[in-house]
This record gives sequence, C-alpha cells and structure tokens, in this order.
Amino acid sequence: MDVQFVLMIIVFALALVYLGRIIYRSVAAKKDSCATGCGKCSADFSKVPDNKS
Repeated sequence: MDVQFVLMIIVFALALVYLGRIIYRSVAAKKDSCATGCGKCSADFSKVPDNKS
C-alpha cells in the first residue's frame, strides 16, 4: 500500500467521524431545545431589568 493511499483512508475516516459527530449532536444530544442549537431558547431573562417608563 502506498503512503498516500493510507493517508487518504485516514483523512476519509476522520471526515466520516466528524460528520457523524455533527449529526449525532444535532439529532440526539439536544431533544429539549430548538433545532438551531444556538442556546437563545434556554436563556434566563429573569435578572434583566424591565425598562418600562
């Protein structure tokens, strides 16, 4: 086997792991939050002062 072929297989495997991790985190890890995953849905606004005049 060539060194280039082995490196290509390693890079391809790492890309698959990376994509699998992204898919896993977006589907299974956060079922109770919104689909964007930005965290704004779970922000705590209870300590923000009310600016009503």
